Amino acid sequence: MKGSFKSRLAVFAVLAVLPLAIHNAYGSERDDPLYHDEDVYRDAPKITNKDFEAGNRIYFQRCAGCHGVLRKGATGKPLTPDITIGKGTDYLKAFIGYGSPGGMPGFMSGGELTEGEVDIMARYVQQSPVAPPEMGLKDIEATWKVVVPVKDRPTKKMNNINIDNIFSTTLRDDGKVALIDGDAKEIITTLNTGYAVHISRYSASGRYLYVTGRDAKLSLIDLWMKVPAVVAEVKTGVEARSIETSKYKGFEDKYAISGTYWPPQYVIHEGDTLKPLKVVSTSGIASETNEFVREARVAAIVASHYHPEFMVNVKETGKVLIVNYSDLNNLKTTTIDTPRFLHDGGFESTKRYFMDAANASNKIAVIDIKEGKLAATIDVDKVPHPGRGANFIDPKFGPVWATSHLGADTIAVIGTDPVKHKQHAWKVVRTVKGHGSGSLFIKSHPKSKNLWVDAPLNPDAAINQSVGVLDINNLDKGVTVLPIAEWANLGEGSKRVVQPEYNKAGDEVWFAVWNGSKQKSAIVVVDDKTRKLKKVIDDPRLITPTGHFNLYNTMHDIY
Repeated sequence: MKGSFKSRLAVFAVLAVLPLAIHNAYGSERDDPLYHDEDVYRDAPKITNKDFEAGNRIYFQRCAGCHGVLRKGATGKPLTPDITIGKGTDYLKAFIGYGSPGGMPGFMSGGELTEGEVDIMARYVQQSPVAPPEMGLKDIEATWKVVVPVKDRPTKKMNNINIDNIFSTTLRDDGKVALIDGDAKEIITTLNTGYAVHISRYSASGRYLYVTGRDAKLSLIDLWMKVPAVVAEVKTGVEARSIETSKYKGFEDKYAISGTYWPPQYVIHEGDTLKPLKVVSTSGIASETNEFVREARVAAIVASHYHPEFMVNVKETGKVLIVNYSDLNNLKTTTIDTPRFLHDGGFESTKRYFMDAANASNKIAVIDIKEGKLAATIDVDKVPHPGRGANFIDPKFGPVWATSHLGADTIAVIGTDPVKHKQHAWKVVRTVKGHGSGSLFIKSHPKSKNLWVDAPLNPDAAINQSVGVLDINNLDKGVTVLPIAEWANLGEGSKRVVQPEYNKAGDEVWFAVWNGSKQKSAIVVVDDKTRKLKKVIDDPRLITPTGHFNLYNTMHDIY
């Protein structure tokens, strides 16, 4: 490979926003062994360097999360040339353009890609993947920047914002987050962050906001400043999805942990500066196959309320790593084997058990974080994708946690009380019909009687532009569908509705109406009790809003 590490990393770091040539990092010869290493690749359709560069950029932005950087698959199917060449360009164009009910979005029908871009992608996925560069501690340190030193930051809160009810909203294609005042329902500021911020997490004290872009750029935001601003940043790899902070008593705000898809590893940082302190690889032996997996990506990470520990999901190996952060020099890790491929999940109501979705295995693994062991494995429907899930009290089965599904029009309701409702614990006690497959998030609140579910990846516009809501005291009554995108009144566009999120009081539910980058988007606020429209936030700065996270609920794991 040609070029220094920094030059190679720089190529991948900007793929999210600029069509720069990946071949600058590796050379542009068509017989590069990383590009064509088997005779089968000679049957791949022709592609120019310009189209290959565009394909690489689009793949990073839209596809790598499900199919992997090396295209070996996880939640999505493998897209390696030995498979894709046999499918043919026309088949791939149809599949990429129009999607499938199983969770594959239609990128042309949804407005993300043009017909020409779909053609590029159909040819691109028949070429051999190119591996991005690795990153060790020194490489990560070289990207670390403290914008405002700790000594120069406020010693007390310098604004009148009710930060307990602040929302951090991802502006996906704009490479920013919007901080929204949940009381006034107005944007406080927008801040440059990484591309397509996947997760916003708040420190245990509530002072700091941590966000990670899909391009693995981490940003630390100080909410005490007169106008909240980024005070530190660092880049930990090429692609990432997760960040979390230390919550155990005595370790508040001390550490943050970030996980990357590539390189497959996690990094522990100083909580108030993002200084990288320790890097740990997650490549290893898979739980079910006992085969070595190089691209073992880090998905969701949650912080224990019982011990100074992080629960780290390693997607492809099917392992939950319980990482004790009390002594980083003598790091102690408990490894729990679960079904593959681990993705997202959250705590049940007592916060003792981590309900962990193994997407491709159609299972939920229950991790007892107090005892540090696997408590149960539960079969659910096709491709569970709960976000953090939803906790509520079922009138018949007691405390339960629910997940919706990408690949099925159902909601699985799971009993979570092994003490007072032992006969129902770790079982699917209800399977409830939703309003469509393609769901990414489900949500309730301790003060609510409602269960909300989205379906943004459903190919039917009538479904992906609406949400379903159920009465948790009468789930058999069925789902009521609310036309959220219609209420936003945005005009043309795909207008997918994503992620119900409660305010601190639990009396409002916020939805992102995610439109095209050149079209109007909005946040729609619904009164939880009446299920009526309360407010449309249609500030022009809301460019492709997706995830949005309330400070108080996120910090205290209320969902």
